[in-house]
Amino acid sequence: MQRRQFTQQASAGFALLIWAAHRQAWALSLADISNQDAAQGIRVALEKGAQSAVQLLGRPDGFLGNPKVRIPLPGYLEDAAKLMKFTGQGPKVDELVTSMNRAAEAAVPMGRDLLVGAVKSMSVTDAKNILTGGDDSVTRFFADRTRAPLSEKFLPVVTRATDKVGLAQRYNAVAGKAAGMGLVKQEDANIQRYVTGKSLDGLYTIIGEEERKIRQDPVGTGSAVLKKVFGALR
Repeated sequence: MQRRQFTQQASAGFALLIWAAHRQAWALSLADISNQDAAQGIRVALEKGAQSAVQLLGRPDGFLGNPKVRIPLPGYLEDAAKLMKFTGQGPKVDELVTSMNRAAEAAVPMGRDLLVGAVKSMSVTDAKNILTGGDDSVTRFFADRTRAPLSEKFLPVVTRATDKVGLAQRYNAVAGKAAGMGLVKQEDANIQRYVTGKSLDGLYTIIGEEERKIRQDPVGTGSAVLKKVFGALR
């Protein structure tokens, strides 16, 4: 009986030693990563993520064919659109939704330089925060740095695209009244600004997804610095 207890205690102690050794090795691997390495790894990951996101979204059906980022009519107007389809105006509604998503697809490539510029200007502190931050750390970084300037670049492109559809002007008139009654958010009452905002939301969402893929498989990227930085966190 004593021997069995001794064996169990020894096994537990051995397991504890293995766990401690693993934790120590993990800590040492993190310690081996310098601030510069961490910053470089994050920059490479985000630049790859941004480039991939722009490529995925900035093409036909990049938004329209992707349920994660497809831009619908907002709130009450989506419900109203269903009623319009019953009155024979379905094709016009579909045309508007298609034009909204096509506008987003046309605008996204214009954001490439600003996104890459934000990455290149990233500080070591920014990189560390992203490296250890939550799932939305990438989204927050890009939104803080690029949302305002990208909105300015996207808005004229979106405006030109949506103006081609006669229903866009009617949307603004109806949405304005709906916003006054609290049925639509005020920021969604203008189709051009609504589509611009949704374009940016979709862009940041896909960048975050692409960056997470890199974290999960740093070796698959073929980048030595990504393998070093993210491999140490696995």
